[in-house]
Amino acid sequence: MDLGPLTGRVAGAPISWGVCEAPGWGHELPASLVLAQMAELGLAATELGPTGYLGADTDAVRATLDTHGLSLVGGFLPVTLHVGAEVDLTEADAAIRTLAAAGSQVVVLAADAGPAGYDSKVVLDEDQWAHLVHNLDRVRALVTELGMRTTLHPHVGTAIESAESVRQLLARSDVPLCLDTGHLAVGGADPLELAKSAPERVGHVHLKDVRNEVAAEFNAGAFSWVDAVRRGLFAPLGDGDLDIAGVVVELERAGFTGWYVLEQDTALGGAPAVGEGPVNDVRRSIEYLRDTVVPALGAEVNDRG
Repeated sequence: MDLGPLTGRVAGAPISWGVCEAPGWGHELPASLVLAQMAELGLAATELGPTGYLGADTDAVRATLDTHGLSLVGGFLPVTLHVGAEVDLTEADAAIRTLAAAGSQVVVLAADAGPAGYDSKVVLDEDQWAHLVHNLDRVRALVTELGMRTTLHPHVGTAIESAESVRQLLARSDVPLCLDTGHLAVGGADPLELAKSAPERVGHVHLKDVRNEVAAEFNAGAFSWVDAVRRGLFAPLGDGDLDIAGVVVELERAGFTGWYVLEQDTALGGAPAVGEGPVNDVRRSIEYLRDTVVPALGAEVNDRG
């Protein structure tokens, strides 16, 4: 798959195929099918997905990935960071060590809001901000010790969701961000503006497009997070309302050399028919990168002489 300067830097994610750790999310396609389709599309790597999805232990994960010629770029890890000065990181420690042993490059942290799931809203007070930053540093130290990189993922339904919370995080911590175009937009931030104003803070990228009409209904409380996803909140790149090409151009202009993960959150009501299903949306996103983003990057180079 020739994607110009993005070649070898575009990965997939199981959630684009409807595979998610959230209870009751929907039909879960088998890893063998998902990874085979990623490889068929020419993706270079994948994120891990839910615990155990790619294998019961790290040896199984490595064997599964090797079978399909894929590497492991990272893993999503929700951790509650704001509820005390020294939160228990035992489970996070185990998950991080598993990621390292499986060959992961990046740990994609989310500041978990607690047991209410992704429909909760949290506004941190000063003490909670201090706890979050301190515990984030504790997690980062372990990740660094194990040879990986930490990014913090602003995510709907977590303690870092709104535009203001992202601004506060940038001011209070030097943690690199996972710039998720979709979650930033739904949370009220402008991913293009962030790519322009703070590209040096971006350590990892999740690309998804957003249908603003569905996002507005979700934010007005019309339905739950999973129902918003089922109603088509996220679209293949180029089919929604975000300037994805602009985001990539700004990051590349600033010297970003990391991964772009195609991560269109999807929830399936059942097994798709042969030839149908999420793979077609991922294919459309790849075509958008090839036909719209790569030419824009070429024009940017030409404009600079």
